Amino acid sequence: MTITRFETGTRMSQAVVHNGTVYLAGQVADQVSNNEGVEAQTKDILGQIDALLASVGSDKTRLLSATIYLADMSTFAEMNRAWDGWVAAGHAPARATVEAKLAGPQYRVEISIIAATGA
Repeated sequence: MTITRFETGTRMSQAVVHNGTVYLAGQVADQVSNNEGVEAQTKDILGQIDALLASVGSDKTRLLSATIYLADMSTFAEMNRAWDGWVAAGHAPARATVEAKLAGPQYRVEISIIAATGA
């Protein structure tokens, strides 16, 4: 069985494909500031997810599972505004959303995805 890693660094790969399934690392917003809102960060992350999925021959209609980490659960509705506008109608994945302390105070959202590839 082949395992293919994408954008691999010393600590992690941004995507790993195995047996027709792609596993994305947790994605956080690029170039954030402490005053950037959850909705903006979520939109940034979802754009990154689109690009990563495309790079491995998949897309958001092939989502299987999503885990969303929020620094503050009171921002759940704000995150959902971005998510609901992004997720493909009829293709919502299994999803969990939890509150967690993220890698830095500037990060308010982190999203991890598992999806099927096009193969």
